[in-house]
Amino acid sequence: MNIKKTYKPTNLEDILDLLDRYGEKAKLLAGGTDLVIGLKNNEVFPEVLIDIFDVQELKEVNIKDGYIEMGSAVTFSSIYKSNKLGDNIIGLKEAAHSVGSPQIRNRGTIGGNICNGSPAADTVPPLLALGAIATIKSKNSEREVPLENLFLDKGKVDIKPNEILYSVKFKELEKNQVLSFSKLGLRKALAISRICTSLYVDVDDNKVIRNIRIGSGALGKYCLREKKVEEFLINKKLEDKTILEGSDYFKKVVEERLKGRSTVEFKSEAVKGIFKEAMNKALELITN
Repeated sequence: MNIKKTYKPTNLEDILDLLDRYGEKAKLLAGGTDLVIGLKNNEVFPEVLIDIFDVQELKEVNIKDGYIEMGSAVTFSSIYKSNKLGDNIIGLKEAAHSVGSPQIRNRGTIGGNICNGSPAADTVPPLLALGAIATIKSKNSEREVPLENLFLDKGKVDIKPNEILYSVKFKELEKNQVLSFSKLGLRKALAISRICTSLYVDVDDNKVIRNIRIGSGALGKYCLREKKVEEFLINKKLEDKTILEGSDYFKKVVEERLKGRSTVEFKSEAVKGIFKEAMNKALELITN
């Protein structure tokens, strides 16, 4: 390791000053569940570490103007326990609770899950399904980016060295709008997600799908919106027949995307079960 300086700022202004001063030489340390491993394995070589875990402004979940906004240092445990996330958004809580062990959930943050750009980031598919917007700040600017546009490649996100992911926000859900989540992991405990799917579903009083957004993990270079499957399901009734047809169509989409890869047979078949489970959860939430 080549770390020459460490800082533990207590407010956002100081964080932005440090990022402006050190740029590419610096790394932000939030939960550290991935960065610390990267340091030990000599995969990253920062000269400066900026510990932001205890900056209160980044650890808050707020509701304002019809949006729920979560700071980038909100932990998975905090998401799971938050009373500001209702039953119709249980999918995000389930995703947060599915991450690793209790120790990881107590330290790992939603900002780290996003900024690592991993294709297997558990909380990203629910945020994609929610149509989340990322707020990114630097010392002299602020910008908002749809989360789905933030990912550039595996492990790469559109955040500059002098910028910080400040928060993610999404609209509060209304009547007949729900968010579900389903995951297939390698092991029940400490599982790094192999495949996960999250669905935002908006239906009318006859359970006809007015709008649907599907976020998936581990089915591409980074977490994705499954727009072909969304288009297939629009204006169909949310019922067993639609769920079966949708799972078969999702399988075909994955087969085409992963054609020629060793994982195509397993993933294209497994996604059917994961999708069915997520759709059945959505149906149950709406029915109840």
